[in-house]
Formats: sequence, structure tokens, C-alpha cells
Amino acid sequence: MRKLLSDFKLNESGTVVQISSTDANLVKKILAMGITKGTGVEVVKKSILGDPINVEVRGYFLSLRKYEAAAILMEVQK
Repeated sequence: MRKLLSDFKLNESGTVVQISSTDANLVKKILAMGITKGTGVEVVKKSILGDPINVEVRGYFLSLRKYEAAAILMEVQK
């Protein structure tokens, strides 16, 4: 099943399938953070309103804004 990273719940994990946005700078920023196709991502913390989202990627932790996470299509791990 595929869904956007912004829709993940706490402790949910998956693999990046696609990064897409009309803002080319946003895509470059996400790629520079190490979030690339095939990378595993796990949501480790979410604020009450869902912004920001803290994730673990490649052994380190990142905070993503909800609009950034909405640009990342994930394959949910079962």
C-alpha cells in the first residue's frame, strides 16, 4: 500500500517510492537530507497537530514540515 509520508502514524515505517513537488527547490532539499528513492523512513514523533514530523532516516533523525512530508510517496512496510 502506498501513501504520503505526511499521512503516516507514529511508529509507522516504509520505503520511499517517489519525491514529487512543483517546487524544484523542495525536491532538492529533501534529496540533500538523504531521503532518496528506496530509503527506509520511520516516523518516530509527531506533534499534536502533525507539524512537524520527526523521522529516522539512514540512522539519524530529521524534522520535516507537513508540506515537505507531503511531497514524499511511500510504500508502507507491513
